[in-house]
Amino acid sequence: MITPTTLRSAATADFPALSLRPWREDDVPALVEAYADPFLRRWTAESPDDAADGLRWVARQRRGWEEGLRFAFAVLEAGPQGGPGRLVGGVVLKRPVPDGASAEVGYWTAAPARGRGVAPRALEALTAWAFEAFGGSGPERLELLHQEDNGASCRVAEKSGYAFRAVLPAAPPEFPLSGHLHVRAAGA
Repeated sequence: MITPTTLRSAATADFPALSLRPWREDDVPALVEAYADPFLRRWTAESPDDAADGLRWVARQRRGWEEGLRFAFAVLEAGPQGGPGRLVGGVVLKRPVPDGASAEVGYWTAAPARGRGVAPRALEALTAWAFEAFGGSGPERLELLHQEDNGASCRVAEKSGYAFRAVLPAAPPEFPLSGHLHVRAAGA
């Protein structure tokens, strides 16, 4: 079993460090506020609308850790003097087959934090952890999928070393439009 952990992303010249940790109940107000953004809702399958939805969402993330199939992290920007800061996004590693050769990554950035390099920095921290944390049973490659018309996700993938591999056909109703597949191999 993988123990829930906290990951760090270094500060840059322009932006404070990021802290990535498993989701907690006290994240729910900020989570619900972030998901009120119509742009974010457009790209995500699940959108908590209120505190009750948010608590259920956080409980599912916790179960994902327990089951070893979904490792979701809240992304926080460091506050003054390096203390805990505000929620700026989320990242996740999904392993539908626990000992499979591949896993999928996902991410989102809260509206006020867009354009600050949050997604690439958080994705880089998640990627490094994913290849390291699972030892010999870890994935050999990580896949990043996004809808074809999501140019921002394409740029994040490229900045994070995820090479474009293929256009995936639409698969309605869950995936009504075609998508992109980006891949990063272990050691790349």
